[in-house]
Amino acid sequence: MKKMAFFITALLLTFCAAEPSLSLTGNTDSERQVSGRIQNGFRILRIEKTDKKPDLTVYRGDYIRFEFDESWIDPLLSIPGLSIHQKIPGNMDKAPYFKMVQSGTYDFSLGPVNGVILVLDYQQAHYTEVTSEQAISFMKKNNPLVLDVRTPAEFQKGHLKDAILIPVQQFQNQMNKLSGYKDKEILLYCATGNRSTVAAKILIDSGFKHIVNMRYGIADWEKKRYPVHK
Repeated sequence: MKKMAFFITALLLTFCAAEPSLSLTGNTDSERQVSGRIQNGFRILRIEKTDKKPDLTVYRGDYIRFEFDESWIDPLLSIPGLSIHQKIPGNMDKAPYFKMVQSGTYDFSLGPVNGVILVLDYQQAHYTEVTSEQAISFMKKNNPLVLDVRTPAEFQKGHLKDAILIPVQQFQNQMNKLSGYKDKEILLYCATGNRSTVAAKILIDSGFKHIVNMRYGIADWEKKRYPVHK
């Protein structure tokens, strides 16, 4: 009986020791609330002068633009980790955008406000990333709709066979063209896999269920000398 009691106690101690490793209530990076809004292919981040060290979250591949307090005149944006130091005009149409090409945490300042930008790799249940080699196998097996989300000029220089061009900046305005593909396979690509990540999120947020992104874009495709069409 004493041996049995000792055995049960040991099991309980082992279970209790392991329990702290379980994350029952904490948020993972994939559960964080992503900041801003998507507008014409850009993620718009609003900064107020009353903000105290804003903690922003965006996705790798996002093209970000900043909105800010109307009283600021051409404030300086500084993101040292991305080598960004630039004055930002108040006119959104003339404001520059910045491509988030690398995941990580970056300190930033805009005018008098200092904060942090967390850049995450996009992860979602209906989203898959593939290499160019895997993309070839995927296309042969599934015959997906292939979407090129680059610019028309880039598309004319060369594209994947049967690809349809919808630039990411026009994606939200042309979603009606894709309504019949919500439950079908879609393969996305751009130059290096960043714009296509943005397009993937727009599609998934709109209810599309089978989105595949060519992670390193047509640049990697061409590097491996796979065929392109003009």
